[in-house]
Amino acid sequence: MIIDYEWRGEVDDAALAHLHGEGFGHPGEDVGRRARLERHSLGWVCARLAGRLVGFVNLAWDGGAHAFLLDTVVAADLRHAGVGRELVAAAVRGAREAGCDWLHVDFEEHLRPFYLEACGFAPTDAGLLRLGDRPDAT
Repeated sequence: MIIDYEWRGEVDDAALAHLHGEGFGHPGEDVGRRARLERHSLGWVCARLAGRLVGFVNLAWDGGAHAFLLDTVVAADLRHAGVGRELVAAAVRGAREAGCDWLHVDFEEHLRPFYLEACGFAPTDAGLLRLGDRPDAT
């Protein structure tokens, strides 16, 4: 099984919405994702198996020293196979190449071993303020 990882790869809105729905339980918007990525992201990484989008991570940034991982997702049939770790590693390389000094990620407790052990992040205190009434606004 050969999975290809591509920095700022082609993103089809419908395929990304499908993968997002599979990973997060709701598809979110299926229109305009690519345009938003182009406008607001330092980059993103796509993972493909035989042309199928099987993983994705978005790398937002502040335009300077700080980058932020968002929406790391892997297709259900490929979870626990190292795809997520490789997505994050490619995002780390992209952030370094862009000159970022810090890469931030926040995650739910069950993902702690993935981010801290598999991906090498250090624990830190953080804060979160819910701004909306949407069920997916966390």
